[in-house]
Parts: sequence; structure tokens; C-alpha cells
Amino acid sequence: MVTTLKSGPGPDRVAKLHRMVMEDHVCPYGIKSKWLLERHGFDVADHHLRSEDETEAFKREHGVDTTPQIFISGERIGGYDDLREYVGDSSSDDDDTAYTPVIVIFAVCALLALAIGWAASGQVLSLRTVERFAALAMTLLAVQKL
Repeated sequence: MVTTLKSGPGPDRVAKLHRMVMEDHVCPYGIKSKWLLERHGFDVADHHLRSEDETEAFKREHGVDTTPQIFISGERIGGYDDLREYVGDSSSDDDDTAYTPVIVIFAVCALLALAIGWAASGQVLSLRTVERFAALAMTLLAVQKL
């Protein structure tokens, strides 16, 4: 369901969020849902499900398999993915894989290896250049993992 959102205060700008917030686990999709609602101007009534029993009772009561669950104007929107669709959020998710940083690291390492070879011996392309590239790339990739 895609709905056009109204701006400004009003009862339709209040969302009820039911999410797991337990001593040893806080639902990451509940955190994302709260942030997304607030970013889109909703006042969030944040209801914490503090135990497995409470969570299971909530799911049975509402006939759902997962949490978080979001309600706006008394209507159940659904979980995080449903909320993203509801608010028209088409931005990529944090879990998407991006290779841009690795490509940039390889490009910088290639340029550095060429520059070092030129500065050291005047030879730009040699077997030593390839070795320098590999050493620089492994070092910068390891630093990126920190």
C-alpha cells in the first residue's frame, strides 16, 4: 500500500511502534523503524516488548509473524519493509553491498605504485610496480577493515 503523507501536526502524524527491547536484545529493525518514522515527521508512541512471552502474545493477538509492527491512524502498516513502502522511502538499505570503497582503494594503490616506481627508478611499469600495488592494496584493505 502506498499512501501520500500529509505534513504538519495532526492525529494522522502519530505512529504506534511495537518492537522488541529486551535486556539482551534490541531489534535492529525496530530501531530503523523508529528512526524512519521520526525522519518523516511522525510522533512515535514507542511500545517495548520486554520478553519473549510478551512478544509472542503480541504476535498472536495481532496475527503477525514478526516484529516490529507499526500502526498509523489505527491501521496496521506492518513491519519495517512495509513502513518503507508506506512512506515512499526508496533509498538503499544499510545492508546493501557497495564496492565503491574497494574500487577507490585499488585505484589509489595503482597510482601510488606507479608514482613510487617512477620516483625510485624512473620505470613506471615493471614487476616491482605490480608487487608494490599488491602490498599497498593489502595494507589499505586491512586498514579499511578496522
